[in-house]
Amino acid sequence: DPDRPADVRVELVARQQTIDIPGGHAIEGYTLNGSSPGPEIRARQGDLVEVTLVNESVADGATLHWHGIDVPNAADGVAGITQDAVAVGGRHVYRFEATDAGTYWYHSHQLSHVQVERGLLGAIVIEPASAEPAANAAGSTDATGAADVTALLHVYGGQHTLNGRAGDERVEAAPGATVRVRVINSDQGTTAVWSAAPFRVVATDGHDVNEPTDIEDRRVLVPAGGRADVAVRAPANGEAVRLHVGGARSVVIGDSEASDPPAARQPSETLDLLAYGAPAPLSFDTTAPDRVFDYVIARRFGIIDGRPGNFWTINGRMFPDVPMFHVREGDVVVMHLRNDSGDVHPMHLHGHHVVVLARDGVAASGSPWIVDSLDVHPGETYDIAFVADNPGIWSDHCHTLPH
Repeated sequence: DPDRPADVRVELVARQQTIDIPGGHAIEGYTLNGSSPGPEIRARQGDLVEVTLVNESVADGATLHWHGIDVPNAADGVAGITQDAVAVGGRHVYRFEATDAGTYWYHSHQLSHVQVERGLLGAIVIEPASAEPAANAAGSTDATGAADVTALLHVYGGQHTLNGRAGDERVEAAPGATVRVRVINSDQGTTAVWSAAPFRVVATDGHDVNEPTDIEDRRVLVPAGGRADVAVRAPANGEAVRLHVGGARSVVIGDSEASDPPAARQPSETLDLLAYGAPAPLSFDTTAPDRVFDYVIARRFGIIDGRPGNFWTINGRMFPDVPMFHVREGDVVVMHLRNDSGDVHPMHLHGHHVVVLARDGVAASGSPWIVDSLDVHPGETYDIAFVADNPGIWSDHCHTLPH
């Protein structure tokens, strides 16, 4: 409704400038409101969010894509498909309803392999409608009083940062209290999360896990672009616990007077989200889909824009002649993903979330594994399904951005 007043209204000013990295060294990059990451946006489920992007000095233009939020197509922020890039001196208004609670992020979708890497990004958290009113700032408490913190990972010029700082974060928590850590992987490769103490994965890509259980001696892998909400309990004896988020950074949780716990070795075993949690019924029937597609990733030698090379292909075809998958609104769609390329590809579907039905022919047996960013390793196959309930033209691409 164009006449509905926004519940959350934010202006983000994009600049091309030097970024100071606390604990590290400055780099040349891009900022939003003078910082990178840009301001964390917090809203409540059902809120109308209105964000105005102002391009003050990003010479190549910029957009904002709301990664993982199933926005209307006009608000998707993909330069050349849903809007023109915002030129220097221009502005663009994004309006969408925050329908699904969860952890998301925003980033430029113009020359994203450059602009995202150099800092044009930030976090957005949609809190459940049942929660207390949100603060438009990093960190809050939920309806039960438990701490709720964001852990946005990004590499700036080789420096591994957590929420923009080249250092660890300390979170104050009373003995026995549970802290929700919203891990956002904004980098080009997979990251790992682990701890010497038991923890739980309570959500993936903004969708709750049904009946999560304690994880011990295993790591959780988060694809490029993906998110994992992790619940960690502060030790009852007043000490602190270390949650490793990526190989270089940690979130230390517990009494502020407690000494830092030692680093824990990364486990070699990986949690299989295909079998984690308890099964629950889906909201749609995947056994008789309206559309079935193959999406085969490979590479071959060819010429693009007059330049020879060994290029990525989809179903054997190179850009710009890759297939377009046509669906009707309301269709149940099943895709068979296969990776014949010899490299990992974190596949990201815009405007929709998918449920993972099977990997390498093994059917899912745990909680519905619902994602918008899915790592497909060399030789792997995945069967995924979704309801095409969001009309428009949507990208379905690898989030290793140079790919």
